[in-house]
Amino acid sequence: MGRWEPNARERLFLAALELYAERGFEQTTVAEIARRAGLTERTFFRHFPDKREVLFTGSDGMVGQLAEVIARAPQESLPLGAVAEALGAVARPMQERREGVLARQKVVAAHAELRERELVKRSKLVAGTVEALEARGVGPRAARLSAEVALGVFHVAFERWVGADGETRELPDMIAETFAELREVAVGGGVPAG
Repeated sequence: MGRWEPNARERLFLAALELYAERGFEQTTVAEIARRAGLTERTFFRHFPDKREVLFTGSDGMVGQLAEVIARAPQESLPLGAVAEALGAVARPMQERREGVLARQKVVAAHAELRERELVKRSKLVAGTVEALEARGVGPRAARLSAEVALGVFHVAFERWVGADGETRELPDMIAETFAELREVAVGGGVPAG
């Protein structure tokens, strides 16, 4: 194997998903993941600190992407609207990798340790969103509330998207629908069906 391996992160991610599905998360070793990807353990550890983190490879990039879209939102955008648009933008690549996202979510859902790690990553998304909103001049409490609510909406939409067999609607559309349901609950006073 050469010193530089193209697409190493993606290869390690896919190898880990395959092995976790075949053998289970606990039974899979870093050495096996590296071998399946055609890489060395050393290469694995250049990209990930442990075998859990391989499942969360895109979360740091997601924080940056959210912040970028929020920063570009029109100045007259309300905080929740700016975050909603940003979440729609980060959902598009997830939609394109739907099968991998669904496989990853199955592994995460089956292990308490991974669910806990996902909550840590979610809190980083909230913190990054708050920071991006504050950079736009939104006050700290309004920024925190907007971030928490918007990421709650995202989480509800994401769970619906991964949990619905044969779902044909795309994740960005489901996020928009869930924001509409939130508006109905908050402003319309009704509780949407479903």
